Amino acid sequence: MARLDLQLDIPWAAVFLPNGTAIISERDSAQLKAVRDGKAATIGQVPGVAPSGEGGLLGLALSPGFPSDNYLYLYFTSAQDNRIARLKLTEEPDGSLDLGDPEVVFSGIPKASTHNGGRIRFGPDGFLYVGTGDSQRREQPQDRNALGGKILRLTPEGDPAPGNPFGNAVYSLGHRNVQGLAWDSAGRLWSSEFGPDVNDELNLIEPGANYGWPAVTGAPHREGYRDAKVVWPSTADSSPSGLEIAGSTAYLGALRGQRLWTVSLSGDEASDPVAYFTREYGRIRDVIRTPDGGFWLLTNNKNPDFVLVLAPHG
Repeated sequence: MARLDLQLDIPWAAVFLPNGTAIISERDSAQLKAVRDGKAATIGQVPGVAPSGEGGLLGLALSPGFPSDNYLYLYFTSAQDNRIARLKLTEEPDGSLDLGDPEVVFSGIPKASTHNGGRIRFGPDGFLYVGTGDSQRREQPQDRNALGGKILRLTPEGDPAPGNPFGNAVYSLGHRNVQGLAWDSAGRLWSSEFGPDVNDELNLIEPGANYGWPAVTGAPHREGYRDAKVVWPSTADSSPSGLEIAGSTAYLGALRGQRLWTVSLSGDEASDPVAYFTREYGRIRDVIRTPDGGFWLLTNNKNPDFVLVLAPHG
């Protein structure tokens, strides 16, 4: 285990390029950082980002066709809304990285000082999955035509993906504030989600399913709503953020809980969570699988933040 002190400022997400370079988003500065050989360099600031509260430059996703199209996808808060853009990330002859102009591919996701969602990932099907928050608008999650409190499924161009359950961008509904998205080895989608003061959740996501917010949280076995597979009764122990799955284990970073949670998965069932590093490293925002099979943990402690590097198999 190693600690990279990169002088980061609220890092929110990271992706690895095919050459092993890591790209990190900083929420409040709206900067993208490149990390090579244990050192961070600023690539540039993303225009149009309007940081406020929990909003700013948030999730990152690398195009499945990156070796040929060079697209990096970004989820960010603008002055009007939360939106998704893509830009070309190209390497110059001197080895530096150049940011192209952002092209907005999807907009209109409601924004607020909290509950902005922000996680984006390409799925095994090649479509872009987007976790949104209710943006403090409690009527949004149960409205099939609203974008807040949802998991969305889009084409790389930002259109609703074919086969979506309601004929629009919505893939699942009834979410409060989705923070993590990951697929298991069988291609099942899982998500991590903030509860209110109770009932943080790890959910198994199915198209068209309703996960209950704001009518229910956790696993109350109420008809018409899908129960969470793991429930943390107190958000002081979790507030689960970034999610990664390796083999049959889910790894979740915890903000208020200040720890790394692991959950064993077996088919569509999940074990009781097990905690590591409790209050040793502070708030863990994201968990990222590294090219060598290890993990990066991004912290959000503001003093400054750092990256905890876990070698393969622990």
